[in-house]
Parts: sequence; C-alpha cells; structure tokens
Amino acid sequence: MQLSHRIVLTGATLGVVGALAAPAAAQTMDVTVTIPRLTVAEYHRPYVAMWIEPAAGAARTIAVWYDFDMKNNEGTKWLRDVRQWWRASGRTMQFPADGITGATRAPGAQKISFTAGRGPLGTLAPGQYTLVVEAAREVGGRELLRLPFAWPPKPGQTARAAGTTELGAVTVAFRR
Repeated sequence: MQLSHRIVLTGATLGVVGALAAPAAAQTMDVTVTIPRLTVAEYHRPYVAMWIEPAAGAARTIAVWYDFDMKNNEGTKWLRDVRQWWRASGRTMQFPADGITGATRAPGAQKISFTAGRGPLGTLAPGQYTLVVEAAREVGGRELLRLPFAWPPKPGQTARAAGTTELGAVTVAFRR
C-alpha cells in the first residue's frame, strides 16, 4: 500500500512561510495616521499619500489611499490634488500600484506597517530620511506633515507630528 500526501499552500500560508524566511532582525516601520472626524456640510474621505525622501535623491512612495475602485479608474483623476506627492513621485506612477494602493480610510487612527527589504519600503541605505504624509479632501483642504528619522533606526525610535485640519496625529515607530 502506497500513501500519497499533498500539501496545498494558500496565500495566508505563503505569508507565514515568507515571514519565517525573513531575517530575524528585520526592521519594521509602523505608521499611524489619524484622520480627524470633521463636522462639515459635505464630507469626503481624504486622499492620503505617504512617501520617504532621502537627504539627497528621489522620493519613494510607500502608500496611496484613494478611490481606486471607481469605474474607468476615475479615482485617479483627483490624485494630482495631493500636490506635493504628485510632484515628488505620483505623476510617474501607474495606478493601481501593487502593494502601495489602498482605499480611502474612515476617520480615526489608521495603522500601516512596512518591513525593510520587502514591499514598498524596500532597502534603505544608512542615512537621514523624512517620512512625508499628505492629505487632500474634495470640498476640503490639504495638509502635509514631515517626520524626520535616521536609518537604520535606534531601538524604540519614534517620530511624531500633529496636523491641524485634514490630518490629526501622525506617528512613525520602529521595531525589530
């Protein structure tokens, strides 16, 4: 009698296997963006872009939240309203961008994590960087926050900034 075994790896299983194969000392950057609850006559969720600027060199987009599921890709029409990001790197991108594009987010604290060596964070050379978070809202305003950080980060390194209109508190924290 011969026994046969078959292993089926699902997407979730592959994610676990990939995590186990990652270096034990991989740095993770946790970004928390608070979108304030505004009391206005016509409220639209903001488009939000996050990117990293090195002291010298090109900007790297790590996340863009917009209406990516609109028919005929109409949501991209308003991406240029996130002006600083659009000038820094947005206009050269193809949308939706795999691993970067996400839906607009509701008011409240929104957390997103990035692991060094993978995904949009990729590999960063040692040096000084700035995480830039910009929000723009239809029938609303715009706001941009800059959070400087050093790479590789020191254990427990954190940067904070607070918006006044379209963004609330923004925090970037690093962990292993």
